[in-house]
Amino acid sequence: MIIKPKVRGFVCVTAHPAGCAAHVGEWISHVKSKGPIKGGPRKVLVIGASTGYGLASRVTAAFGSAADSIGIFYERPSEEGRPATPGWYNSIAFTRAARAAGLYAGNLNGDAFSDDVKTKALEAIRRDLGQVDLVVYSLASPRRTHPRTGTVHKSVLKPVGSPYTNKTVDTDKGVVSQVTIDPASEQEIADTVAVMGGEDWELWMGALSEARLLAPGARSVAYSYIGPEVTWAVYKNGTIGLAKNDLERAARNIDSLLGRNGGGKAFISVNKALVTQASSAIPVVPLYISILYKLMKARGTHEGCIEQMQRLFAAQMYAPGGPALDESGRVRVDDLEMRPDVQAAVAAIWPGVTTENLAALTDIAGYRSEFLKLFGFGLAGIDYGAEVEPHVPMA
Repeated sequence: MIIKPKVRGFVCVTAHPAGCAAHVGEWISHVKSKGPIKGGPRKVLVIGASTGYGLASRVTAAFGSAADSIGIFYERPSEEGRPATPGWYNSIAFTRAARAAGLYAGNLNGDAFSDDVKTKALEAIRRDLGQVDLVVYSLASPRRTHPRTGTVHKSVLKPVGSPYTNKTVDTDKGVVSQVTIDPASEQEIADTVAVMGGEDWELWMGALSEARLLAPGARSVAYSYIGPEVTWAVYKNGTIGLAKNDLERAARNIDSLLGRNGGGKAFISVNKALVTQASSAIPVVPLYISILYKLMKARGTHEGCIEQMQRLFAAQMYAPGGPALDESGRVRVDDLEMRPDVQAAVAAIWPGVTTENLAALTDIAGYRSEFLKLFGFGLAGIDYGAEVEPHVPMA
């Protein structure tokens, strides 16, 4: 079939297998170009491994540190007349490339929140890796069925306490408008923390520890975002921010657990604002990213997922002197985004952005391009007018 992008709201409902493979190939090439990561991980578990920062972490570990890996994800294969999800194609492309390089690459497709997937992961680690020395926790899910209670928790992207009104942009239509978001209820806050907080990360690390599958000195990292004040109401101070606070609580507990296991460490890495499937769903944030991209590209400081993760691993987590931590004990690879001159420029541009001048004042074209690349579209060397086989079995 010929596969074209079909965008509905903040998601593209089609994905191109050859384009996704080319995108993964670009990431692999970038990591290889940076050379080996000295002292990097060798046996890695990535929970949430098929897109975004999780996939970039797996690519970085494999092709920067020759790491064997097991990736866990929840993706849909192709169906009759319907392509698979991009994460499905991404995972196949990574697996083929890793195995061609002589690396072990195992995959588990299922609900990472469930006890069943945890049990299968422990079995795979014991059988194929022995132990892991790095656990990357990078789940981004709208819902979670709690493995103990059976309760289905659904996350929301809302402010806390009072309604919030600000600018947003329809990235597909290029229309700038005002959006008002009603505050979350106490139940919605609790549900969002249950989905996006740190409990599941703790359950994973506890299970790995009890099974003696963590190598002495093993490390673990989870990802967060803080951003500028203009996004705080829907992020840092909103429901998702409260969930990230819980993630930091979990990090402290996991750090203590790993510290007793040969001096291991747990980190929260605060990353840069990027076009991802998750960020595209958050009101206000896509407009901020469009402005940010224009400014950082002009300064030569723009980074994507793979640049962020390669720098996190090489210059922070596995740097000879260890990572540089902020006052709250977090690793910061959002440092270039949060430079005062960059944020002052964002603040100066923000009030004047309208539908009419959107293209001139922001990098909305770059936003759209990066968004479509998430689904395998717009990659050089791919003939998007040619027939392609959508059914690609998991390697």
